[in-house]
Amino acid sequence: MKKVKIDYQSLLDTSDLRLKKLHTIVLKSIEEEQLISKKLESEENLTIGQRLADKVADFGGSWSFILVFLLIILAWMVVNIYFFKEKGFDPYPFILLNLLLSCLAAFQAPIIMMSQNRQEEKDRRRAEEDYLVNLKAEIEIKTLHEKIDLLITEQMETLLQIQKVHVDRINQLEKQIINFQKQHQGKEDKA
Repeated sequence: MKKVKIDYQSLLDTSDLRLKKLHTIVLKSIEEEQLISKKLESEENLTIGQRLADKVADFGGSWSFILVFLLIILAWMVVNIYFFKEKGFDPYPFILLNLLLSCLAAFQAPIIMMSQNRQEEKDRRRAEEDYLVNLKAEIEIKTLHEKIDLLITEQMETLLQIQKVHVDRINQLEKQIINFQKQHQGKEDKA
């Protein structure tokens, strides 16, 4: 069987430098006959700050946070209105509570943004990895198509050769039958 040779470089030709880098990874994976998904796996080493930002963002965007915070605010109001009879550490307009809520929002917002930025980076990396896997799969499918086409072509050539041999054999048999009939006819005529 003939070896199928595909010019992968022409398939992946692009002027985008980022895509060229990704295409190089795919070509290397094809040459090494290695799964590209194994090549892309890497452990993510997070700093303490990144892990803390993820935990704060996870908790800050949950029903647990909303319920706990609602209970704290209600307790704050109840203590200042009913137990201290408007003479509490933070009377009715709850200026101290507003200040604390503003400070919490001021600290929580950048932490959540850090977590979101990291998530965007992870999503971008995942999209690039998906692109690489899909590109390699497309190339491998194209290679398989060419191999199958080659096999079909070779099979058709073989079948045509076999058919030619059969036709030649049938023609020989027909000639032998005709010769036999002529000889048999000649013997009947002599008798």
